[in-house]
Amino acid sequence: MTPDAPDLSGQTAFITGTTRGIGKEIALALADCGCNVVSTGKTSEEDDYGDDQDLEGTIEQTAREVRERGPEALAVQLNVRDPEQVEGAAQQAIDHFGEVNIVINNASAIQIANVEELPANRFDLMTDVNVRGTYLVARAFMDHLKEIDDAWLLTNAPPVAIDRAPGKAPYSWSKMGMSFITLSLAQELGGHDVGCNSFWPVTAIDTRATRYFGLGTEDDWRSPDIVSDAVLEILKRDPADYTGNAVYDEEILREAGVDDFAAYNLTEGDPSPMSARMFDPEFERP
Repeated sequence: MTPDAPDLSGQTAFITGTTRGIGKEIALALADCGCNVVSTGKTSEEDDYGDDQDLEGTIEQTAREVRERGPEALAVQLNVRDPEQVEGAAQQAIDHFGEVNIVINNASAIQIANVEELPANRFDLMTDVNVRGTYLVARAFMDHLKEIDDAWLLTNAPPVAIDRAPGKAPYSWSKMGMSFITLSLAQELGGHDVGCNSFWPVTAIDTRATRYFGLGTEDDWRSPDIVSDAVLEILKRDPADYTGNAVYDEEILREAGVDDFAAYNLTEGDPSPMSARMFDPEFERP
């Protein structure tokens, strides 16, 4: 947990993609600070996957772990590509808790491939989940966030630093589209004191997707809690003033006084800035 973690008692966060990985870690970190959580994702225990389906995480499991920490939780099955589902999930969350003041776009699809090798349906999937999903969730909550205090709209996406990404253009386009929408909303919602920011890890993070796609080894990865700690540091600030920023986890944690990141590393040694350089080949640590 970040130094002087925020007191989020009585607040509520709607988070997409909480079944595992970064999304689940953010949900539990916020719960540790007293925040209620709306746990959303596609994997639900109510679905019949058959005996051979090994569920690596569900929205209900994350909700249970939130409740074990004290706050209230609501599990809502959600396909972020479906506007009716998104609108319905947002309304269900608002009806249940009265207010939702933290909205975090975390759900994401990934496939690292060049244009020639990536099938069109996979391009559509990444565009729909990443860009369209961010747009739909933000739009579903906009009117609500305008009316409440201490409102945040955060997105797990990188700074927009390049205009091309050979070998990984489809995925890069979709992730930068998430940032583009979020940072544009910082100005569109500027008169309503809604803090709109994106956050992104400098290194690769140990998740199911990272392991599945073979994005390095454990020497290259950090645990997801470095990202959740970065989110907590954002939430310590005033959303009226801290908006329109695209931050790296290391950057904002250094500002909080963290100068040793060894506790986040999976192995000894400092992982290379693989994740940052995916979108900014010239990235260098200070």
